[in-house]
Amino acid sequence: MTNLNPKRLIAPLMLGMAMVLVGCQSMNSQPDASLYQQLGEREGIANVVEDLLYLIVEDDRINQQFKGMDVAQFHHNLTDQLCELSGGPCTYTGREMRELHSDMAITDTQFNALAENLILAMEQNDIPTGAQNRLIKRLLPLYPDIRNL
Repeated sequence: MTNLNPKRLIAPLMLGMAMVLVGCQSMNSQPDASLYQQLGEREGIANVVEDLLYLIVEDDRINQQFKGMDVAQFHHNLTDQLCELSGGPCTYTGREMRELHSDMAITDTQFNALAENLILAMEQNDIPTGAQNRLIKRLLPLYPDIRNL
């Protein structure tokens, strides 16, 4: 009999749940409204990122990982990245995810905490649930590079 490590099941389980949520939400989303527009374009995305930064500072699960970072540069890069991923006219010029996170040893708990905070920031900015799920779906492929799997 194989021993299952619950910690190794968290990420695949979370990814599976996200895919189910995205699938359910796609039935209710507005197909002709672009994700970029639903996120409030660049200004709306910048507001989400700003609120995310405040949530990170308050979250003891992850705030140490961000200690000493250039907040303005992080805000700019993450705004550009989310803007580009959502189909907006932005270009992310920051470092590759694998390179950026290579020495951080990010745990699933930390990864999940950041995802939770991103969702909270989107909720604080009245981003529709369908748009939240569509953005998360576009972020999921970055997981292996951020966790350096």
